[in-house]
Amino acid sequence: MQRRTFMNMTAGAVTALAFDPLARATGHEREALQAKTPVAYPDPAVEVVDPRFAKYRVQSAAVERLYTGTRWAEGPVWFGDGRYLLFSDIPNNRMLRWLEDTGEVSVFRNPSNYGNGNSRDRQGRLLTCEHDSRRLTRTEHDGTITVLMDHFQGKPFNAPNDLAVHSDGAIWFTDPGYGIMSNYEGHKAAFELPANVYRLDPNTREATVVVSDMDKPNGICFSPDEKKLYIVDTGEPKHPGDPRPIRVYDVENGTKLKNGRMFVNMAPGSSDGIRCDVDGNVWSAAGWGPDGFSGVHVFAPDGVLIGRIHLPETCANLCFGGAKKNRLFMAASQSLYAVYVGTEGAQVP
Repeated sequence: MQRRTFMNMTAGAVTALAFDPLARATGHEREALQAKTPVAYPDPAVEVVDPRFAKYRVQSAAVERLYTGTRWAEGPVWFGDGRYLLFSDIPNNRMLRWLEDTGEVSVFRNPSNYGNGNSRDRQGRLLTCEHDSRRLTRTEHDGTITVLMDHFQGKPFNAPNDLAVHSDGAIWFTDPGYGIMSNYEGHKAAFELPANVYRLDPNTREATVVVSDMDKPNGICFSPDEKKLYIVDTGEPKHPGDPRPIRVYDVENGTKLKNGRMFVNMAPGSSDGIRCDVDGNVWSAAGWGPDGFSGVHVFAPDGVLIGRIHLPETCANLCFGGAKKNRLFMAASQSLYAVYVGTEGAQVP
């Protein structure tokens, strides 16, 4: 072979390596690249149901599958100061961490006491609802874990599920008891308390019942101005035609609720986790319905369905994140998904 021919072939090979990521990838990187199927923009998985949703669909953004390997993904929470997302894998009794800069997923906590919902307080500390230990915990900045509450009126909680933090520092959390109904997401045990929604006062460390008339209170979030509180009831309907509601309440003096009413009926499927954006729209996890139902349903403040994000798996929970809080992360069954949207999450931090 002539030297010039060899040099030309070598230059061609280097060029191929520079522009072909598969050529440079090894191991799991190659598998991940091969698994991605190109999507024509705008991504049909992001559906505009009402014209009001059009501005929230980013025309050149697609739904991405960031990770797969969970049994029941839940509780995503964004840490902008560390550029990572934490999320729960309840049946595997662990919490995982996804790094924004590399896409790497690693184990953050194992065992996690079958942790479910996660959030952060106004000091940036991780708050977790734990199924197996039936408690609400706070992870301090040094990594130590503080038990905020595990009993109410001398009886253990059922299995705290999800939570929202008010600007006054109070933690509002739901306790439907899914973690004690089987050994899959906790351990089977008897109910000793009704399925309530509680407010934990940050100063007295005492809890009060704020909602007691739901079957299975689940996802929970405040409106951006904190004048309303949305709560999902995932209890099984008692009669044909009964709703699967997301309810809304007026918040009185930051401590009590009044005027509870149905915000939307999620039938023929169900909701789970919910979040508000800065415009007051409610972004709801969706699943357990007919084909095409699973993913995220987006409702305007007046309760009208304005958009859908379709996923191939039942979505359990979601949160906004990314550097500008305009990336929606979706914990869905065996996978973690994300998509950029034209709004920002209302959560702080």
